[in-house]
Amino acid sequence: MGQLEDMQAFVRIIDAGGIGLAAEQMDIAKSAVSRRLSELENRLGVTLINRTTRSSKLTEAGENYYTRSQQLLNDINELNNLTSDPNCALNGKLRISVPLSFGLLHLTSAIEQFTREHPELSLDINFSDRETDLIEGGFDLAFRIGDLQDSSLKARKISPIKLIICASPAYLKKHGTPKSPEELRQHQLLKYTLYENNHWKLIDKKGRTHTVPIKSAITANNGDFLNAMAISGRGIIIQPTFIDWEALAQKQLIPILSDYKLPEINAYAVYPHTRFASRKVRLFIDFLSERFGNNPYWDQKYS
Repeated sequence: MGQLEDMQAFVRIIDAGGIGLAAEQMDIAKSAVSRRLSELENRLGVTLINRTTRSSKLTEAGENYYTRSQQLLNDINELNNLTSDPNCALNGKLRISVPLSFGLLHLTSAIEQFTREHPELSLDINFSDRETDLIEGGFDLAFRIGDLQDSSLKARKISPIKLIICASPAYLKKHGTPKSPEELRQHQLLKYTLYENNHWKLIDKKGRTHTVPIKSAITANNGDFLNAMAISGRGIIIQPTFIDWEALAQKQLIPILSDYKLPEINAYAVYPHTRFASRKVRLFIDFLSERFGNNPYWDQKYS
């Protein structure tokens, strides 16, 4: 192997957090990754990582080499992207992390179409509603919904995500339809546990914020389950319309308190700021942005 390949292995070791994880991400033997690191250190004549049986730590030389290696590898990737034929086929592996519900409901068909258009490209997809560490996990990009807090990531907006308050006709017939946020306090609210706040915020036409504590006997970390509970009449829910759109279109769920605004959130494609976006990453992001856009199809079906 040449120095460039050894350099790539070294950067992957640091990003992944160890030789074993780097080997998994690179899909090669751990011994091969270790050998590349040793060959690089021998070539440079310095120790880049102090390794013991329990831990490893970058040396001062290793820290400097890691920083410059990232820059160099990004420059090479950028040069390759600028020089390569824009009509050449995509190949290699694209590792992405996507939210469970959105991934299954809307990204499945999108990814199927993208892979048909690029048959030589392989995809490795992780479905999880919890935020994954892109660098540690070796992901090329992730699809995230909500407010972006991680400043270490580059992001591109893919689509707005609309939230809606709704309940089943049976629930509203039995318990009544709340006319104000304050009346929600008397109702059963279904809670998405990965939403950190224990209250809902609604904004009236005068711009005033109304805070409603979530009192619920049913909580879950999956929106599809909560959607089913709402349809069965177990309570009122705030959900993204990309989950509820079919139930809303079929009148299984009825919007309530429509005069009040809910927080605005978006869907983003994100990738590490330390990496230049490869051509396959850029084309996949372009594809998603064009497919969903500013007026996604799920909001057109029920409104």
